[in-house]
Amino acid sequence: MTERTEPATISRQRESDLYGPVKRHLETLGYTVRGEVGRCDVVGVSGDAMVAVELKLVFGLPVLYQALRRLPSVDLVYVAVAVPDGRKARGNWDAQVPDAVRLCRMLGVGLLSVRDRTLVVHADPMPYQPRKRPKLRARLLSEFVRRTGDHNLGGTTKRARVTAYREDALACASVLARSGSMKGAAVRDATGVQRASNILRADVYGWFEKVSRGTYDIAPAGRSALEQYADVLASRAAGR
Repeated sequence: MTERTEPATISRQRESDLYGPVKRHLETLGYTVRGEVGRCDVVGVSGDAMVAVELKLVFGLPVLYQALRRLPSVDLVYVAVAVPDGRKARGNWDAQVPDAVRLCRMLGVGLLSVRDRTLVVHADPMPYQPRKRPKLRARLLSEFVRRTGDHNLGGTTKRARVTAYREDALACASVLARSGSMKGAAVRDATGVQRASNILRADVYGWFEKVSRGTYDIAPAGRSALEQYADVLASRAAGR
């Protein structure tokens, strides 16, 4: 007789709903936490230690594949999943947990779950030594350090990701909006963004207009960006 399995019930939660409980948990462990760093949903740094967490509504191979890709660049990796809604679905999850924990431990990955915004630690990462990729780690840490704060909600894609580059471009746009057209060197001096001239010249986001050789002004799209990312600029100003 062939065994039949019922499809898993997907929680009404969103991946971004997992971010708050995960962030609070890592912060209690002493990590500074930021969302959407590099390809990681969540990254925490404490001293020389770096942890990554991948967020998914359903536990399965996709989130484990993501976690395994993070192992070479960080010290610890967790997967955090949503406990599904409904008594039967939750019962199925509870029955699955022992096997899920065993699998994660074999892979060197930790397992977290979020139920009603409450986080449960099922397993911490076991010792595992993959081939490390120092350059990837350095890029990830550099991106983390160069950001002025936690401007992304892990697991959401509603707003374009705030990278260190986007922060620098916003700083340039803000100066131009206040002062009018300026030379790239003047923007650099006013913002402290050493790559200001390259950012203005490349105009990746369409925020700038070239007035003359080496001189730029803000474009309409740049003014819109200043409104959209006003919180980022405020945080950057406070941090300085």
